[in-house]
Amino acid sequence: MNSPTSSPQQPDVSGLVAAIARNTEPGGLAKHLEPFRWKVLADYVHPLTHKRGELLIGQGDMGRKLYFVESGDLKVDMHGPKGIIHLAIVGPGSVVGEGSFFSHLARSASVSAYSDCKVWVLTPDDFDKLSHDNANVALAVSMALGTILATRMLDMSKRLAVI
Repeated sequence: MNSPTSSPQQPDVSGLVAAIARNTEPGGLAKHLEPFRWKVLADYVHPLTHKRGELLIGQGDMGRKLYFVESGDLKVDMHGPKGIIHLAIVGPGSVVGEGSFFSHLARSASVSAYSDCKVWVLTPDDFDKLSHDNANVALAVSMALGTILATRMLDMSKRLAVI
């Protein structure tokens, strides 16, 4: 007779799921990342908290992590020849890092905590594991990120904010 094995408790992504549902920006994550997909995705993302002013992404870095915003705001800035250019404030229910995630290129902008925030990180290695374990959810993540990327590229005012 086999006894049931206990598995580690799944991370509670309910706050992130609620933030995604409340986010009304065009091309938001909710269209492709419905709440039921997060039951799977929760095992592949990791929570982080950041205090106001802390750097998440440095312009020029080669990292490819994605950051899904549960609470607080992130500030996106680009350092150019004439100084710092403020590109965007990214709030709950959105994501940053999609440009480098897909392109494997250096980060085009810096992202810092504009207020105390909680984010969920998806690393390329965890995405690779997800794609092998549950291809349907990995495809949904890709479609959601593609939608965000395309929407940001179509909006000229946000074109530089694809990091």
